Amino acid sequence: MSAQDLIAHALSGAGEPLLLLNGGMMSYAAWEPIAAPLRQRYQVLGCDFRGQLLSPGPVPEDLEGHAADVARLLEHLELPPVHVLGTSFGGEVAAVLAARRPELVRSLVLATVSDLATEAMHEDTVAMREIVAGILAGGDRGRFHDRLVERIFSPEYRERLAAEMAARRAGLDRLPTGWFSGLDGLLAAIESFDLRALLPAIECPTLIVVAAADEVMPPERSRRMAAAIPGASLRVHPTSGHALVSEDPQWLVEVCLDFFDGVSSRSDP
Repeated sequence: MSAQDLIAHALSGAGEPLLLLNGGMMSYAAWEPIAAPLRQRYQVLGCDFRGQLLSPGPVPEDLEGHAADVARLLEHLELPPVHVLGTSFGGEVAAVLAARRPELVRSLVLATVSDLATEAMHEDTVAMREIVAGILAGGDRGRFHDRLVERIFSPEYRERLAAEMAARRAGLDRLPTGWFSGLDGLLAAIESFDLRALLPAIECPTLIVVAAADEVMPPERSRRMAAAIPGASLRVHPTSGHALVSEDPQWLVEVCLDFFDGVSSRSDP
């Protein structure tokens, strides 16, 4: 694969490499409130999955395909094993990457994740894909925004940032149609995922981060994911909804630095 065929990425900072893996509706630029403080100690690698606007090519059909894309990027960059922080969709991909390619991953923080798509999660994904299909047919984009923010943000956060939410809703008309078609492919990849058979193969130090008010990836499934990964630990944010990276980036940075720094110190000669 040529460099032109790789997923879009940016590498900055100095130190041990730390990879950020996006949620389904993010781009790597959206990590900046978290990436900036991490960059003070780590070399931070951000990337967009295929289906997110900056990356070329068709969207892989499943999480395995997305993990293979990330593995090719890491091999191309010739980095030593990386620390990984993945959230939501990116957390699921990170788990697959660590299980399938353990030589590439030094440690994992998986935020707002699940070990499988429950029946309720499957139904929610199908409903979101139906809304996206309507948008691709020329329908109202506001319906997508309203369902999304209700699912991913806690009520307190929605109330506190009501004006910003309204501005985001109005800005949906500026998104290219390709953003929605790419999103449909990403949603298809997690419509019926099940990682339970892979999780015991993860050997690196792992931290599962739970958002107590998460209505997308149920906290009890995050806890089961932690129980299935040998030696995994658990941290819980007491109030955040699914979009923890937006609701409390400072808390997440502190948790990640504590974990990654601890892994590094234990590995030092």
